[in-house]
Amino acid sequence: MDYKLPVGAFEQQPRTPFYYYDLKLLDDTLSSIREHSAYPGYKVHYAVKANANPIILKRIADAGFGADVVSGGELSAAINAGFTNDTIVYAGVGKADWEIELALNKNIACLNVESMAELEVIEEICHRMGKSVCVALRVNPNVDAHTHHYITTGLSENKFGIDIEKLDEIIARCQNSDCIKLKGLHFHIGSQITETTPFENLCKRINEIQDKYNEKGIYFETINVGGGLGINYDDPEAEPIPDFKSYFETFNKHLNLREGQELHFELGRSVVCQCGSLITKVLYVKNGVVKNFVIVDAGFSDLIRPALYQAHHKIENLTGHGGSEKYDVVGPICESSDCFGEQETLPVTHRGDLIAIRSAGAYGEIMASQYNCRQLPDVLAK
Repeated sequence: MDYKLPVGAFEQQPRTPFYYYDLKLLDDTLSSIREHSAYPGYKVHYAVKANANPIILKRIADAGFGADVVSGGELSAAINAGFTNDTIVYAGVGKADWEIELALNKNIACLNVESMAELEVIEEICHRMGKSVCVALRVNPNVDAHTHHYITTGLSENKFGIDIEKLDEIIARCQNSDCIKLKGLHFHIGSQITETTPFENLCKRINEIQDKYNEKGIYFETINVGGGLGINYDDPEAEPIPDFKSYFETFNKHLNLREGQELHFELGRSVVCQCGSLITKVLYVKNGVVKNFVIVDAGFSDLIRPALYQAHHKIENLTGHGGSEKYDVVGPICESSDCFGEQETLPVTHRGDLIAIRSAGAYGEIMASQYNCRQLPDVLAK
């Protein structure tokens, strides 16, 4: 399927920069997920943190997916978009009291608990409100995701999850509680994982943990393996839809589910990343002694990933024709880190050309800021 950017529609937009979302590609991505996750007991939640644009959220909710949220704001956004309360799971290492209260009042499916301290607060709030709640314990499996250290979450050195050595104590606390129902175990090892080995290793670790507790007569209704599937940032045209077939097959092959047990996923980046592009306009072409610069009207206030993660997105000149030249593509922010790409080969570029920064549907618009008192980017979805 060809998902070309509609350049003609972009030229009619009155203001740049803006995010463009290809809703057909999003729909096809959701269809692929449904097709390849059709194993017994498999349930997919969309990780709202990747992109909380209301148009995107409603599309995903209407497709029948659940939601994974990490804040009270995301919980409200998910409910407003049409996700049903009983399909929402709430993770996050630092839930404030009001956020826990909101989750209890909305009767969501599950709170994913990350520490004994958090469990004690949840229990206290349940008693005060006369509520009970289902929880899953987020376990830190000490599995290396082989990804950028900022987005690795499953090692012992990370702030996330409960150390395996402390799991007995917190399980016992759940079993002895009159308002906490222990529903399952939750895992998430990181993001932008582009090989199957980390997922296979996670499956092996989960199998070991389940075997240990089953021998003690402790069984779990759900296992939540998080998300983490990466996408092709270098060539989005070649792989507009990630390889969901291999992803779900990996868990089906290597994870030993118990009879009647549900397996939950929290996919974010892989759902929305390729459907989004940041469209920006060239303000100036600056020919330097050492480098040539294309200065665009988008900055890291609009897309922070290159500055924050040293991430690279494919950059295209949509309106340039003829020849080629190497440029550093930079923004107007008063920081040297405001650079989208160094020594990018583009057609000879001129003031007014439209530039597309591809694969920007995840952790793009949602992380935009008003640094330098800039306006937030507009949105075009079609």
